[in-house]
Amino acid sequence: MEMTSIGFIGTGVMGRSMALNLLKAGHELHIYTRTKQKAAPLLAEGATWHDSIAELAPAVDVMITIVGYPSDVEAVYLSESGIINNAKPGSLLIDMTTSKPSLAEEITRTAQARGLIALDAPVSGGDIGARNGTLSIMVGGDSEGFERALPLFEIIGDKIIHQGPAGAGQHTKMCNQIAIASTMLGVTEAIAYARKAGLNPTRVLDSITTGAAGSWSLTNLAPRMIKGDFAPGFYVKHFIKDMLIALDTAEEMGLETPGLQLAHSLYQDLAEAGDEDSGTQALIKLFS
Repeated sequence: MEMTSIGFIGTGVMGRSMALNLLKAGHELHIYTRTKQKAAPLLAEGATWHDSIAELAPAVDVMITIVGYPSDVEAVYLSESGIINNAKPGSLLIDMTTSKPSLAEEITRTAQARGLIALDAPVSGGDIGARNGTLSIMVGGDSEGFERALPLFEIIGDKIIHQGPAGAGQHTKMCNQIAIASTMLGVTEAIAYARKAGLNPTRVLDSITTGAAGSWSLTNLAPRMIKGDFAPGFYVKHFIKDMLIALDTAEEMGLETPGLQLAHSLYQDLAEAGDEDSGTQALIKLFS
């Protein structure tokens, strides 16, 4: 595979592993984060540090971002000192943050006006998928950009689908989060029920994870619930952000989502109880 110079912004729970996989695959990795210490493991592996986005963007051919909130995405891409105003012509810009479909469309329009190609490519699979390079990647944008990005996507994911034009990746991720929201309620209630009935929850999982009830959340997060392991593979606060985006977008389309509304309400209670920085499996605390 031909070596590509990649700029990476966002070295959190998932971004760090994604960037490391790209680096280990032989690509030239350039890093900027607001807190340099968070990039230390990547710098130790050979990544190059830059002091600002304005310094990083013109030094690479591909920019990848996975930051926290839509406001962060907007600042990183659309501010005067951001990526679009400083990237060299022809650069490929890939935002892998879960963000607003409408913002993805705006970024694409602005990028095209400056001779840049932009994709929205949010991911699913949590910290495990990021470490193992098995993320599901949902891509919006033109086919030229998708084909150019595909060799990089294949390093960090194993389910990569071009969903359509700008914003389509984000809309697909909203479908994903809506499905997970109600699933997490079911997983949590099932474990709470097993305990209340005097069953061994781990043995119960052995019976139900491979049947009709099976899901990624049941297989990967339910064992963490049982162990009381609430370390974040995906933060409660970021899941709440995603659900709010989905709720707002659904409302704009005239769609009611009662399951999503209930899940958002419960996760909001969890955050207010002090668990916003816990993993989403901490929902079991409300049922203890």
